[in-house]
Amino acid sequence: MIYEYILGGVVLATMLGFVLLYGVKAKKTTRASMEITRNGFVKMLNNSTCQSEITRSTDVVIVGAGVAGAALAYTLGKEGLQVHVIERDLSEPDRIVGELLQPGGYLKLIELGLEDCVDEIDAQKVFGYALYKDGKNAKLSYPLEKFSADVAGRSFHNGRFIQRLRGKAASLPNVRLEQGTVTGLVEEKGTIKGVHYKTKTSQELTAYAPLTIVCDGCFSNLRRSLCDPKVDNPSCFVGLILENCNLPHANHGHVILGDPSPILFYPISSTEIRCLVDVPGQKVPSISNGEMAQYLKSVVAPQVPPELYNAFIAAVDKGNIKSMPNRSMPATPHPTPGALLMGDAFNMRHPLTGGGMTVALSDIVILRDLLRPLQNLYDASGLCEYLESFYTLRKPVASTINTLAGALYKVFCASPDPARKEMRQACFDYLSLGGVCSTGPVSLLSGLNPRPLNLVFHFFAVAVFGVGRLLLPYPSPQRIWIGARLIYGASGIIFPIIKAEGVRQMFFPVTVPAYYRAPPIH
Repeated sequence: MIYEYILGGVVLATMLGFVLLYGVKAKKTTRASMEITRNGFVKMLNNSTCQSEITRSTDVVIVGAGVAGAALAYTLGKEGLQVHVIERDLSEPDRIVGELLQPGGYLKLIELGLEDCVDEIDAQKVFGYALYKDGKNAKLSYPLEKFSADVAGRSFHNGRFIQRLRGKAASLPNVRLEQGTVTGLVEEKGTIKGVHYKTKTSQELTAYAPLTIVCDGCFSNLRRSLCDPKVDNPSCFVGLILENCNLPHANHGHVILGDPSPILFYPISSTEIRCLVDVPGQKVPSISNGEMAQYLKSVVAPQVPPELYNAFIAAVDKGNIKSMPNRSMPATPHPTPGALLMGDAFNMRHPLTGGGMTVALSDIVILRDLLRPLQNLYDASGLCEYLESFYTLRKPVASTINTLAGALYKVFCASPDPARKEMRQACFDYLSLGGVCSTGPVSLLSGLNPRPLNLVFHFFAVAVFGVGRLLLPYPSPQRIWIGARLIYGASGIIFPIIKAEGVRQMFFPVTVPAYYRAPPIH
């Protein structure tokens, strides 16, 4: 009997020895193949990524926490993803654009659960526009009859809105906001694995995730790796804040068809009105030596509505004048496994129509819906192929707003050409007609009905209306010639913009194979 106990003990000890030996060997192998990086993520020594550890740490790295980045962080965090946001400066921004959210953008804000971000920042409701030309004005209201009373445009201080978005994102336990400067993308065999960045203490770190989304704004230093940027700089905005005055039409944006280009007024708080003066070209008069103040007083001030004149001069004398280049850039992505571009880093349009935030929020809704059925994000090539549908699905809305912004800016700018003058006057008179001639274009502008065919219809309706004005009551050879040039000029304005946006994706997205991409199986 005792020999049986001894024999059993020997067998048991042998088995335990094998188990212990295997465990130690496996532990050594694991330690030998992994390295804990300084930011707490796990990196394989052979430059591959430890999938299980990253799954528990970060699913998505977002570069930039502006409107697009912060709203996206909250949206993906609410979907249960682990999100790491890296923003160059987390203090409140002070910008002169991104201050007007169209009603269509506000509806997207509601869809994302972010509508309370316009609360407690003294945001003002906007119900439409007032258009001024040569002493006449036309009031254009948003078609809001079918929506609840809360639905309208919103205007505010851009920085306050962004801080509310950031606070909302940071309130989620699975969203981490960090201040740091991204210096480059981590690439391995054509796949983006994350980003290199410096913290505010100049510590160099690397953040890894299966999906990196770049939202670092109009001055992005990462976009060249992910798209073919063709940036146009048609003009600059010069910004002022007017105080102690009221707009002629309360709760409306005001557009003055000035010479040489448009002037905008809209409320950004209960006591402040933003004035944006468009200056064509890339070079503006110097602010530091007083040239800009002189330009504003001598060229712009005589065109300002009388109700705002004194406040405008006082704002110029106060000296808080800022300028910012206006940029437009069609979306021309290079689908890259592991990475995606969004916001102004991806697509820009002239800010005249205030459509940028509407496009960004619409893109976020589309991306959220695409990512929602996915179980994980680690099939980089499959995910990249699947997300090609994002570029097609966004086109009808984004291209309509982009094309309208570019076309309206060119029509609204003054020109010595008689045909361009007639087109500008025809646009003002067409919008002044009211009815469908007003609600149709304004529904496009507001993002409430962003349909490309409607845009083309109304644009050429303006051109035909202008030709009709020329030919009635009695046509003359000169008027016929100007009318022909008007149609030709209108075509020369809109068709190049449509071509840059992509005719097929804009008007016939269902014919693009990527439109029907199904989520990756694995």
